[in-house]
Amino acid sequence: MLRISLLFILMLSGSLPCHAQTFQAGSAIADTTPTQWPQSLIGGFSPIPCEKANDPLHARAFAFQNGKGRVVIATVDACVTSRDVLDECKARAAAATGWKTSEMMISSTHTHSAPSPAAATYRETFINGTSQAIIEAIGNLAPAQIGYGEDEVPEEVFNRRWFLADGKMPLNPFGKLDQVKMNPNRKHIVRPAGPTDPTVAVLDIRDTRGRPIGIYTNYPLHYIGATGGLVSADYFGEYGRIVHGRNRNAEGFVAALSNGASGDINNIDFDGTRAPRAPFEQIRLVASKVADATWRATREIKMDKNPKVAILQREVSVRKRTATRAEVERATRILEMSEEEIAEANLPRLAVNYARRTLVHKEPNQTYEVLIQTIQLGDTVLVTLPFEVLVEIGLEIKDKSPFPNTIFVSLANGAFGYLPTPEQHSLGGYETWLGTCHVEPDSSEFLTRNLLEMLAELHD
Repeated sequence: MLRISLLFILMLSGSLPCHAQTFQAGSAIADTTPTQWPQSLIGGFSPIPCEKANDPLHARAFAFQNGKGRVVIATVDACVTSRDVLDECKARAAAATGWKTSEMMISSTHTHSAPSPAAATYRETFINGTSQAIIEAIGNLAPAQIGYGEDEVPEEVFNRRWFLADGKMPLNPFGKLDQVKMNPNRKHIVRPAGPTDPTVAVLDIRDTRGRPIGIYTNYPLHYIGATGGLVSADYFGEYGRIVHGRNRNAEGFVAALSNGASGDINNIDFDGTRAPRAPFEQIRLVASKVADATWRATREIKMDKNPKVAILQREVSVRKRTATRAEVERATRILEMSEEEIAEANLPRLAVNYARRTLVHKEPNQTYEVLIQTIQLGDTVLVTLPFEVLVEIGLEIKDKSPFPNTIFVSLANGAFGYLPTPEQHSLGGYETWLGTCHVEPDSSEFLTRNLLEMLAELHD
């Protein structure tokens, strides 16, 4: 009787030995669709007004706990989300749950058919929904197990940066010639400027009886688009609906798709041809293929009932690019032109847009404070950066990671533009232009070193 009472007291006090701690997981989903119209879609050079949604936007969250280790990973259906908005989501969730903001990661899916979460008419709806998903995921914690699996969908990922035939490269917005072009005329293409990554990486989360709690998946592909100016979660949302439908009898089940290292990867097959697509048709096709790959990845998955749960994060200062004096003078001249003068000057395409962006970079010696994280769930680690990361960077980190399974998550905890490698910077092109890429050309090397150090620390 005394031993039973003593055990009961130890359980209440949380003083059981570490090996007796139980791994727990919880999932939740919340609607973040705009409630006020019209909204403006972001993702292009000019806002697109819209007045309705084709399909809902969501925040999807998963909470994990084992002993003192606690982590939340969440996705939000947004093109990009600024760090201050995401910090507020975390702060509200932390105040409601007692969990720390440093135990939370939120990434944007990168749908281009969503309004800005910072917009005055949308911010509160977005923050309420996102924090609610995190709070409910933590509230739904229950004994669980987790496994990692992967498969591939290579036929839907294409590097969009191309070398062109001699004499076919147009001037860039700065009046110069690049060596590669994003999404060029396919008649002029020679070879792509980089690789692709076809990996569909899957975290399968189940209760102790094997019933589904959630699926967290990652695929290195940009949005699909062709949504006709309607609010949409793109193929990320369609994937969630398909996988949820396949697990519709699992109460509380949530499926999320995060964006991998895909800053130079899209869904345009430049070498091949395919039939014309109706709006949303290609979205459904790609989502179905990734859902099928998810099923293949989890058919014979090995589950871990007691994985280590840990997270490391660093605040690092990344140098902001500074426009040269000549670039500032040229941009100033362009912005002082009348519409008639601009027409007569025959400026390169997007010259006015990038003149505005150039002046944002005229002040020297500025930095961005960037949050980076590494998250361990047993033998699997998630690595995050708040950029649209070119595929080479994700491949390098996965190759050098000391963990058996590494998932790279882009646009996590903020958004600071594109992140190319120094080699891709030397080639030029949209992803490297001043105003598209806001940080110095060696920033990817600095950030990669930090992340690999953090992975080594977690692994030890």
